[in-house]
Amino acid sequence: MSNLLVQLLLIGLAAGVAGGMFGIGGGAIMVPAMVLLMGLDQKFATGTSIAAQILPIGLLGAAVYHRSGNINFKYAVVIAIGLLVGNLFGAMFANQPFITSETMKKLYGIFLLAIGFRYLLVR
Repeated sequence: MSNLLVQLLLIGLAAGVAGGMFGIGGGAIMVPAMVLLMGLDQKFATGTSIAAQILPIGLLGAAVYHRSGNINFKYAVVIAIGLLVGNLFGAMFANQPFITSETMKKLYGIFLLAIGFRYLLVR
């Protein structure tokens, strides 16, 4: 399996887990991962993220990004596969008896701080 395919699947998986745990994914996981880890352009990453969530979430937004040439549909499909599986795992983890609401709040706060600092400190 190619390195690119593995990266895209892991981005989708991470976004799916975060979606299952926190109800987030695109803007908070997929876009920063594609920009910061893969070096994609911000608009291209945003368009690809929306395309991955296209049914029905990003249909109109994806159409706009597509008209501007800012979507890679192959990447979006691979990420969507990871989202599907990751969302299941995230939801299963978040609903374990040993995961409290307080733990979820702390995990989400740490996650948001890490993403924010990464955006602020990395060019």
